Amino acid sequence: MAAAKIKKGDSVVVLSGKDKGRTGTVTKVMPKEGKVVVDGINVAARHRKPTQTNPQGGIDRSPAPMAISKVAVADPKDGKPTRVRFEEKDGKKVRVAVKSGETIDG
Repeated sequence: MAAAKIKKGDSVVVLSGKDKGRTGTVTKVMPKEGKVVVDGINVAARHRKPTQTNPQGGIDRSPAPMAISKVAVADPKDGKPTRVRFEEKDGKKVRVAVKSGETIDG
């Protein structure tokens, strides 16, 4: 599974679905389910009835989890989607963008 390749705080590009082409920041990774939550992407709307705690009611919008396979890490150089590989640099394992060869901070 590609869970280790995408981490919280990464800038990602959506590859398919209604938000295709949009970029966002990963706020949560769920490796066991193979899902990620991206800020402002795949927003689900819940219509809430008025209650005592929320007398106004209304529509709650929040980002829903989406499959890891639907997102790719954005290249640090040009922002386009790229695959990720691991390399040894100074004795440390670092993530490297396949397209540009730049290291991904994280």
